[in-house]
Amino acid sequence: AFGLEEGFVNLIDNQAVDYLQPDIVASGGMLEVKRIADYADTKGIPIVIHTALSPIGQMASAHVAATLPNFLVCEHHAVEMPWWDDLVTGPSKPIVNRGFVTVSDAPGLGVELNDAVVKEHLRYPEYFEPSTMYDRYTVGPIVNLGPYPHLDDNGNMVNSR
Repeated sequence: AFGLEEGFVNLIDNQAVDYLQPDIVASGGMLEVKRIADYADTKGIPIVIHTALSPIGQMASAHVAATLPNFLVCEHHAVEMPWWDDLVTGPSKPIVNRGFVTVSDAPGLGVELNDAVVKEHLRYPEYFEPSTMYDRYTVGPIVNLGPYPHLDDNGNMVNSR
């Protein structure tokens, strides 16, 4: 993980970057991204939030972004998946609408898991069960994690590596 002190403070203090792209997960959560962004704002450095996440992560990023005076843009991944919006209930759909996300005023992040859709699209059949994913010891490049539903170069849905 790269929080403020571990990964960003030297870049900010030395004005070594034009933009910062913290990740909600890899940078230590919502509060840590807010700390990074607030410190970057003291040097006039804009924030581009990295979000390669589910709709829950997307909403977490939107909530943080709404608090940042130096927020520029938020990256979006997998929104082209026909079932991505259906992974949660709560927000209006599409969640990412013409490049914008509406920040909910509902409790929490304003989303809840749609258990049936989540279970349908799991890469491993472990849903809130003891996970065996950490029993799979790997070193080096990513190993075959099973099929991943995505769009190919022609825009067709495929379920492969």
